[in-house]
Amino acid sequence: MFGALGGSRLSRLVSASCRARRSLSLFSSSGSSNWSKVVSDAEKLVGYPTSFMSLRCLLSDELSNVAMHVRKLVGTQHPLLNTARGFVYDSKNNLQMRGLIILLLSKAAGPGRLASDVQDMVSGIYPSQRNLAEITELIHTAFLVHRGIVNLKECTVSDGPLKDMEFGNKMAVLSGDFLLANACTGLAQLNNTKVVELISSAIGDLVQGIYYENSHNAELNSDLQPFVRSNTGEPPSFSLSAAPVVFHRQIVGEESWRQQLQQVTTLRNRLDYSELLAVVKSEKGVSTALDLCCYHGNKALEAIQAFPSSQARSVLESIASAVTKF
Repeated sequence: MFGALGGSRLSRLVSASCRARRSLSLFSSSGSSNWSKVVSDAEKLVGYPTSFMSLRCLLSDELSNVAMHVRKLVGTQHPLLNTARGFVYDSKNNLQMRGLIILLLSKAAGPGRLASDVQDMVSGIYPSQRNLAEITELIHTAFLVHRGIVNLKECTVSDGPLKDMEFGNKMAVLSGDFLLANACTGLAQLNNTKVVELISSAIGDLVQGIYYENSHNAELNSDLQPFVRSNTGEPPSFSLSAAPVVFHRQIVGEESWRQQLQQVTTLRNRLDYSELLAVVKSEKGVSTALDLCCYHGNKALEAIQAFPSSQARSVLESIASAVTKF
C-alpha cells in the first residue's frame, strides 16, 4: 500500500512507533501535578485508592504462577514486561481511571429508592457498584495484556531470543484470557442483564477503538502531547496511528503521505520523528485533533449535568476539563 517504502519495511516502522507510544504518559509534566490532585481528590471521595482496584485478581494464585513464568522475559524487549510493571507502579495515575469514573458516577447518582438499600452503601457507593468498577478494570487490564502480543516476523536480535518472544506471546494470550474469564464471571454474579448488555456493548466499542487507536478522550490527550508540549530537549516519540497523524494523513492524501514518510526515513530505515513532527504540525492535523478532544470533553460536561449538584459531580467535571487542557 505504501509503494516504494515496501510493506514489510513500513510494517516495521509502524510496529516500532507503536512500541514507543506505550511509554507516553497521559499528561505533560506541567499538568501532571494538577492531574494527580484531581485523581487524589476523586479517590478520597469514593473511599479508597483505585490504584489497587484489580489487585485482588492480580494477586490470585493463577496469575502469581503466570508472573513467575513472565520473569523469563527479563532481558528481552517483549512489551508484556512493561505492561506488568505498570500494574505495580503507575506514577502518572492513569491506570485505574475507568473504575474510578464508574465509582464517581455511582456516587453522583445517589442511593436507590428503597431506604433499606442505603445500609449497604460505603462512602455513598453500593458493593455491587464497586464490583462493577473492578470488573471494568479487569476488562481493560486484559486488553492491555493482549495488546502486548508482538509480530514474531518483525522481531530483531535486539528484541531477544525468538523462543522467549514466542513464550511471551503465549503468556499474554493466556493471562489476558484469564482476566477476561474472571470479568465475565463477575458480571454474571451481578445478576443485572442491563449492566451485562452495556458492558458487552462497551467491549465492542473498545475493540473498535483499539483498532483505530482512538478509543476515548484520554487517548486523544495522550496522542496530542508530543505535538502541543514545549520542546523538552528529548527526541519526540509518538505513534503513526496517533490522532494528529491520522488527521494529517487524511488532509494531505495517501500519495503525499507516502512521499513524506520517505523523506523522513533515515538511511538505517528508521523514521526521524523530529522531522515527522514538524511535517505533521505544518498542516491542520493537530488543530483538528484538538477540536475533537474539546468536543468530547464538552459532551462529557453536558452529560454530567444530568446529575444533581454534589462533590462527585464536581470531581467528574474536573476530570472532563483536565483531559481537554494542554
